[in-house]
Amino acid sequence: MVEHTRTLDFKIAFAIGLGTMIAAGIFSLSGTAVAAIGSSAVIAFVIAAVIAGVTAAAYSEFASVYSENGGGYLFCSRTFEDRDLLTYSIGMSLFLGYTGTTAFYLATMDEWVVRFLLPEALHFLPHGTAGVATAVLLGVLNARGTEESGSFQLLVTGAKVAVLLAFIGGAFAFRGPSVAVSKFAGNFGGGPVDILTISALAFITFFGFSAIAASAGEIIEPKRTVPRAIAASILTVTVLYALVIVAMVNSPIPAEVIAQEGETAMGRVAASFLGSIGESLIVAGAIFSMVSASNASILAASSIGSLMGTRGQAPRRFSRIHPDYGTPSWSVATATATIVALIVFFIALFPAEGGLFSGLGLHLGLNALTGFATLNLLLPLAVVNVALIYSRRRFPDITRGFRVPGVPVVPVIGVLANLGLIYNLPPKGVVTGLVLTGAMVVVYLAWGGAPETEDLLREVVPETPASGAAGAEAAAETGGFRVLVPIARPGRAARYVELAAALAKVSDEDPVIHVLNVTQVPDQTPWESVQDTAKARTERIRSELGDDYGVDLLIEGHTCRDVAFDILQTARDDDADLILMGYPERHQDVTETVEREAPCDVFFADKTASADALDVINIGAGGGPHHQAVLPLVNALGQLGSDLHLINVSTDDEGANEASGTTLDALEGVETTQVHNVRAGTVADGLVETAAENGGVLVIGASRDRWLRQALFGSTPDEVIALAADRDVPVLVYASQTGVSGRLSERLFPVTRYLRKRLSRSGRKQGSSPDWN
Repeated sequence: MVEHTRTLDFKIAFAIGLGTMIAAGIFSLSGTAVAAIGSSAVIAFVIAAVIAGVTAAAYSEFASVYSENGGGYLFCSRTFEDRDLLTYSIGMSLFLGYTGTTAFYLATMDEWVVRFLLPEALHFLPHGTAGVATAVLLGVLNARGTEESGSFQLLVTGAKVAVLLAFIGGAFAFRGPSVAVSKFAGNFGGGPVDILTISALAFITFFGFSAIAASAGEIIEPKRTVPRAIAASILTVTVLYALVIVAMVNSPIPAEVIAQEGETAMGRVAASFLGSIGESLIVAGAIFSMVSASNASILAASSIGSLMGTRGQAPRRFSRIHPDYGTPSWSVATATATIVALIVFFIALFPAEGGLFSGLGLHLGLNALTGFATLNLLLPLAVVNVALIYSRRRFPDITRGFRVPGVPVVPVIGVLANLGLIYNLPPKGVVTGLVLTGAMVVVYLAWGGAPETEDLLREVVPETPASGAAGAEAAAETGGFRVLVPIARPGRAARYVELAAALAKVSDEDPVIHVLNVTQVPDQTPWESVQDTAKARTERIRSELGDDYGVDLLIEGHTCRDVAFDILQTARDDDADLILMGYPERHQDVTETVEREAPCDVFFADKTASADALDVINIGAGGGPHHQAVLPLVNALGQLGSDLHLINVSTDDEGANEASGTTLDALEGVETTQVHNVRAGTVADGLVETAAENGGVLVIGASRDRWLRQALFGSTPDEVIALAADRDVPVLVYASQTGVSGRLSERLFPVTRYLRKRLSRSGRKQGSSPDWN
C-alpha cells in the first residue's frame, strides 16, 4: 500500500494564499486605481474580493472532496470525466492564466527595476529585459528542484505584510488618523462602469486563493483546513488592500503625478510618507513580492502541465520526471518559455507606446497583459462554478467536507460575475486571449491527444498490503512492541528487518516490524507522478523479504515532500516503541531530524550491522543520558545469551575518561560481563580497536543535539563510524526518547565534560602528571 503523508497545516496554507495574493497587483494597480476613481478603488477591490470569494467557495467544496493537487483542472477533470475537449480547454486556459499572471508580475517588476534601480546608462535595454532574465532564472531553479519549507513561506509572507503595514502606518502618521479618514471620505469618484473596470483588473490580485486548493494534496485535514485558509486569506488581503488605498488617497503627491507614474506610483508615494528609506523599503518589498509570487505561479503552471501530460492532453514528456532533480522539467521549461514569450510579445514587441513594430499599429502593453491573464483565469473559474452544480446532481451521495450554501443560485451568481468582469477587461487583452485559446483548441483537435498514463501502465503492487508471517492487516491491528524500520535502499531490507526482530525480542510484548519506504516528492512535482516509483520500490522490498522472521510484518510505501516528517509522523501514528534506520550516508539532514524529534527511542545501524552481530555486544564505559538509557536494552540482550564486553578507555584527556562502575552495575542479571581497560589516543580509537578484537557489534549512545555536539565538542559516534568502517566493525548508535529534563541533561553533559577536560589540561600544565598505573 502506498500512502501520501501531508505536511502543511493551517498556518502554512494561510501563508501560501496570503503570500501569493500579495504581489504585483497591489503594488502596481493601487496607483492606477486611485488615479482613475479615487477612494472608490476600495469599492472596486471589495467587489473583486467578493466575486473571488464566490468561486473560492466552489474551490473549497471541491477541495474537500478531491483532496489532491491540481486545483480547478483536477476538479473539472473529475466532474466532466468524459468531456475531453472541455477538460483540455480548462487545463490549457489555466496554464495560460498562470503563465500570463507570472508574465504580468515580472513585467511589472521590470517597470520597478527601470524606474528605481537601473542606472541611466542601461536604460537603452529593451523593456522587459529584467523580467525575462528573472523568468529564466526562476525556471532554472524550479527545474533543478529548489524547495521552500513551511517556515520559509511563513517568513516570506510575514515580510510582505510588514512592508504593507509600514506603508499604511506611514500614511496615517503623516496625515494623522482623523485627517486621513476625512480626506479618504471626500475623495470618492468614478461611475459604476469605471469601478467595474478597476474590479476586473484587480481580480488578478485575489486569484492566489487557488494556490491553497492546488496544494490540497499536501494539506493536513484538507476538508477542514482548505476552506478556512481560503476564507482567512481573502479576508485578510481585502482589509490590507483597502488600507493601502486609503494610504494612497492621502498621498501629498498630486493625482496627475500618480497617474503619470502608473505601475510604480506606490514607490513615489512611499517616498513622500517615509522619505528615501521608505521608498527603498517599498521598492525592495514590491520586487521581492513579485518574484516570490512568480515562483509560486510557475510551480502551479508546471503542475498543471504535468497533470495534462499524464492525462494525455499535453505531450507525454510534460509528465516526465527528471532523473536527477525529480521535477517535471519539460513542463517547467515550457511554462518558463511561455512566460518569456508573453513578456516579449506584450512588453517588448508591442508595448503600449512605441515598440519594434509600432508601424503595425498594434499596441498592447501591461494593461493588455493583465486582461489576457485575467481572462484565462476567469473562464476556468466560471466553468468550476458550473461544475459544482453538475457535481451536486451527478454525485449526490459523495461525501463533502464543506458544502457551498445556496446551490445552484450562488454558483450561477459566480458565473455571471465572472462574465461581467470579463466584459470589463481591456479589449485588446481579451481578444488576444481568445485568439490564442482558439488556436490551441485547433491544435489539440488536429493532434487528437494521447492515451492516459493509466491506460499504459498498471499497478505493480497489489492493493492488499499482506506480507510477513501474520500478514500486514493482522500486524496493523496488533498492539505489541512496534519497531518502525525506514528503508531507503531495498537491498538492505532483509538485514534491517532481521536486526529489528532481534532487538524487539527483548520486550515481553509480541514484536511488530513496520517497514516503511518513503519516496520524496520535490515541490515542483505532483505526488501522483511518483506513485508508480513508490509502488515499484515497495514491491522490491517485498521481494527482498522472506516469511521466517518470527514477527508480524507490515510493509508500506509512502510519498512525501519531507522524508523526515513522514518518518516522524508515521512513528507517532503507529505509536512506535523504537525506530531502527541507517546511519547517515547521504541525507544526513533526514537522520538528524529524526534523531532530534523522534517520539520514541532510535537506533542507527551502520551498513554492516546485522542480527548475527548481536551475539557479541561491545559497549563503552560511557557517561551521559543516552549511554545510560541504552543499558537496560543491552542488559536484556545479555540475559538472552549475548556476550557482553564493557570497554573502559583511558586517554590523555583525563576529563574525558569515565568510570566503568556505573555501567557495570546496570548490567545486572548477566552471567558474565567481560571488562576491558584499554588506553588509546581517543575514546573512538579505543572502542573500535577493542571491538574489532572481540568481534560482534559496538553499541554507543548519541546526543540528539548533533549540531551542538559537533560544533563544540566533536562527535564520538561519527568518529567511531568512520574508524569502524575501516575495521569492519558493526556499529549501533542509540538515542533515547527525552523529555524536558532529559534534554536539559543531554545539553549539560557535554558542557560539563568539556569543562572537566579543560580543567584536567590546566592541572597538567601546572606540573601534575597523570598516574596510569
